[in-house]
Amino acid sequence: MLETRVGAGGVDLEVLRRGPESAPSVLFLHDLDYLNAVDYPFLAGVARAWQVVAPSHPGFGHSSLPATFDAVDDLAYTYLDVLRHSGPAHVVGAGFGGWIAAEMAIRCTHDLRSLVLVDALGIKVGDRTTTDIHDMFVVSPDELLGMCWHDASLGARLMPLPDARFDEDTLSVLLSNRRTAALVGWNPFMHSPKLLGRLARIDCPTLVVWGDSDGLVSPAYGRAYAEAIPGARFELIREAGHYPYLEQPERFLAVLEPFLHQPTPSPSGRGRG
Repeated sequence: MLETRVGAGGVDLEVLRRGPESAPSVLFLHDLDYLNAVDYPFLAGVARAWQVVAPSHPGFGHSSLPATFDAVDDLAYTYLDVLRHSGPAHVVGAGFGGWIAAEMAIRCTHDLRSLVLVDALGIKVGDRTTTDIHDMFVVSPDELLGMCWHDASLGARLMPLPDARFDEDTLSVLLSNRRTAALVGWNPFMHSPKLLGRLARIDCPTLVVWGDSDGLVSPAYGRAYAEAIPGARFELIREAGHYPYLEQPERFLAVLEPFLHQPTPSPSGRGRG
């Protein structure tokens, strides 16, 4: 993987790239617990036909965080600026990154060839007393693994939780990631109250993918996401939790790749409002 730096909207982004430079781009927006040094197996599959662009979000990894940033829409506008300068891309957002991707798409789909939301956060489905998104910050590591993984033992090996496995620099990055997540997504917790009602604005091809064992945001939550987006398709991946691209990478690719290969409308004239 090639690591580069990209400047966009006053942010210095750390970006990993993989795949042929001449191929269409896939912008991958990562979830909360993420290390840019991790070479996710599914990315190698995607990079056979597309150029994968995988930035660390502002305030995550070694990407800068402007002092004025305090909400997820700041991150969404940063990535819209990236696409404005680099050209259209398929946007794949996972978990927290799915929330960012959805916020991008309700604003402008001009540079989005398509949208893929994977176990995305960001909306409120139930009433005030219903817990739609479980708080991953207040549970023990074992509880978190059980909540997020179909196979908790696999999660214990793959999920970068802040623990003694990592050196001091890596632990600092992981804790900084969580601090930024809390800054932009804590109040209200990991959602925008207005996002659900605005999803109807999305006018690009959309695929919503969910792990059937996700205990953080349930498949019912995922179906509500898909139903609110015109023409969106919902796909459930068996024996997978919140990270189907890690837990079932081959099944995930079998769903993702045909969607990315399908003809997409020209971005000109779409989503400029």
